Amino acid sequence: MTGTVLDRILTDPRVTQRSTRPRDPNGRCVVYWMQRAQRGRDNPALDLAIDLGNELKLPVVVHLGHVPFFPHATARAYAFLFQGVADVAADVERRGCAFAYRPYPNHRIDAFAREVGSALVIGDENPLRETEQWRKTAAERLPMALFTVDADVVVPTSTFDHEEYAARTIRPKIHRVWHEYLVPSEEKKARVRFESSRIPRSEPCDADELLARFRVDRSASPTEHYRGGTKAGTAMLTDFVTKRLAHYHERRNHPEDARGSSLLSPWLHFGHLGPRAIALAAMAADAPDDAKNAFLEELIVRRELAINFVKFNRDYDRYECGHAWALKSLEEALKDTRPVLYSEAQLEQAKTHDPLWNAAQLQMVRTGHMHNYVRMYWAKKILEWTKHPRDAFDIAVRLNDRYELDGRDPNGYTGVAWAIVGKHDRPWAPARPIFGMIRYMSLASTGRKFDSKAYIARWTSGLL
Repeated sequence: MTGTVLDRILTDPRVTQRSTRPRDPNGRCVVYWMQRAQRGRDNPALDLAIDLGNELKLPVVVHLGHVPFFPHATARAYAFLFQGVADVAADVERRGCAFAYRPYPNHRIDAFAREVGSALVIGDENPLRETEQWRKTAAERLPMALFTVDADVVVPTSTFDHEEYAARTIRPKIHRVWHEYLVPSEEKKARVRFESSRIPRSEPCDADELLARFRVDRSASPTEHYRGGTKAGTAMLTDFVTKRLAHYHERRNHPEDARGSSLLSPWLHFGHLGPRAIALAAMAADAPDDAKNAFLEELIVRRELAINFVKFNRDYDRYECGHAWALKSLEEALKDTRPVLYSEAQLEQAKTHDPLWNAAQLQMVRTGHMHNYVRMYWAKKILEWTKHPRDAFDIAVRLNDRYELDGRDPNGYTGVAWAIVGKHDRPWAPARPIFGMIRYMSLASTGRKFDSKAYIARWTSGLL
């Protein structure tokens, strides 16, 4: 390959060369295979596809193809996902690219690339095992070059060559380089357009019709509390940086207070917003430095620690992902008598003796969101109320993935791993019954940190 952009991507830490096949010199366009970064704004993968198209004097087409068989995804997740398609189409077309929505069963990227005569394919990255396998399969099947872009982090994941032990080990490495990547996207436009007769076909993208047509798990119904899409996500971001960010450092561990959360995780999870744009908006906001720093710690350091964990630990959604000290301590505590045992069905229905736990579960079931502070407590109590920590881990993952809009995500798996098997934490001595050396949380201790009575009243009123 020749040319400035083509040469540069081979050394760009955000770009991975997925196959050794060359660019098709007779290709008629550049294809961007959109998966994780489902947005037309602040998207480094789309930016690269446009740069390449302009250099090669070829039009660019964005291919998006949803499938109904993503593990643990429910109608709640699919509704939010589908709500974002119209925004993607509008933003992609605004940038001079064609948009081809091809949901299942017409989702295959290799078939689409052959159909449109792609010179090469640009994709985005996702460290989860299922999506990573999709990229490997695509690299084998595509007859032309495939590159993927790490579009949903600030600091490229390739910066790290192993699983980091904790936030304290990854933080200085991120801080050392993040200024290099916290630069606004230029939002370039494609200079070459498809001839009208050659514009790739796009299928209808009405969210309600798609949800009715897709055969998906409907155990968690769509939520009316949050709507998917870049427009809705941008509105939430604007509300956060103008009204809530200023109090973030003081209220982030107060689930009863609306100022205690950004509420941006669903749009980040589905790629409707990018972390770079969120970070830049927070940095430019009229808010105290302490608030900005606390938020950037969560958005970049903690979130990218979670992505690092999923990338390098093949057991990220299993009990075995824990540190050796944690697993040893939990196994030694198996002899301890549990005060009460609940079935997964009882937990799912919020039928426990603990009003705070029930409130957290009900918030998640009703809205698709649970505040991070109570989510830690929620997972630790599942550990306390099950026979084996392996069972607790599996139940927590299933419930989180089923009901949370940001489930099936590195942050969720890391949160469960932190709470139950001490991932990214340290041993806490002396050992406690059941928990061993895993950090303990109690109903009394949480009540001293925030107004738990107000939180409980809000989410259990009229429901228990």
